[in-house]
Amino acid sequence: MPSTVSAPSIPPRGLARVFGRRRVFAVALASIAVAGFAKLSSVVSYWELLARMATVGLACLLVFGLFERWPARLPRWVGRWALQVIAVAAVVPFAAVFAYHWTTYYDPKPWWTDNDRLSGFGMLLAISLLVAPWMAISALLRQIRGQAQQQALAFELERSRYERAALDARLRLLQAQVEPHFLFNTLANVRELVQSGSPQASAVLESLIAYLRAAVPRLHRDQSTLAQELELVRAYLEVMHMRMPDRLEFGLHADPDTLELECPPTALLTLVENAVRHGIDPSEEGGRIDIFVRAHAGRCHVEVRDGGVGLGDTGASLGTGLANLRERLHLAFDGDARLSLSPLHPRGTSASLEFPARSPS
Repeated sequence: MPSTVSAPSIPPRGLARVFGRRRVFAVALASIAVAGFAKLSSVVSYWELLARMATVGLACLLVFGLFERWPARLPRWVGRWALQVIAVAAVVPFAAVFAYHWTTYYDPKPWWTDNDRLSGFGMLLAISLLVAPWMAISALLRQIRGQAQQQALAFELERSRYERAALDARLRLLQAQVEPHFLFNTLANVRELVQSGSPQASAVLESLIAYLRAAVPRLHRDQSTLAQELELVRAYLEVMHMRMPDRLEFGLHADPDTLELECPPTALLTLVENAVRHGIDPSEEGGRIDIFVRAHAGRCHVEVRDGGVGLGDTGASLGTGLANLRERLHLAFDGDARLSLSPLHPRGTSASLEFPARSPS
């Protein structure tokens, strides 16, 4: 079944990565809050305080993003996260000096000679050294958490792919086991006709060749429809009817709206083959096989009834064919399929198959 996997988004690079939307928003929010707090004890305008805090914040953001990728390789004893936090703390004094320079360019008196401004510089430096490293650590923790989540999702996706590949391989193996099982049983029937000198042997062999020419390619398909499966069953039953014309009758009854629904390859054939082999063949009188297919409430219901010897003479298990089919149904429908056997009165067996009604993808 084909699956669609969305292409991973390309992470931003360069300045687009350093000055990402969330990072700039966090710096802006912190600058607004700290400037408002500093305004409570300062005579300087709020906008001048905000400009200084934003300058320091953007400088810290630039250094944080720079050391996020550079240098490409670090000694084992140096953690990149520690380098980023130390760089952020180290750039704060230089950024604070630069912020005071450009926000006081209009004043001919140097700001470091003004006690009020020097005190404001000290407050800016102290607040920045307190807030900036903690913001860097908080950003690193969010980044690590996000990377862990992405890695977990990547592992889960990879695990799902491997599980799907394993299920597909198991399903193909089981389907491959169906082919020799069915072919050997059918050829054994033809051998019996030849050994008994039956005049029908040649006609049955010709019908079998025509049947195999159409049927064998389908045995390797991953998907099939009920229409194709019913055509396969009809061809098989016609061959069996030629082999024992007086002991086998059959009928196919399918609702038209079920014909295009998905059906595991050879699922119906396995049920019908078991009905012939374990129900009709052991019976001296033979019997009739009827196949009913209908859909209801999003489920597809298939029933194969035979008037053979019934479960009482053969036991509850009808061999490896149905065991193989049960496993194939479990893999094809993720366990959402049921196969059951029940006796019919006065004799015979009913094999019921139920699975989700869906169109082939």
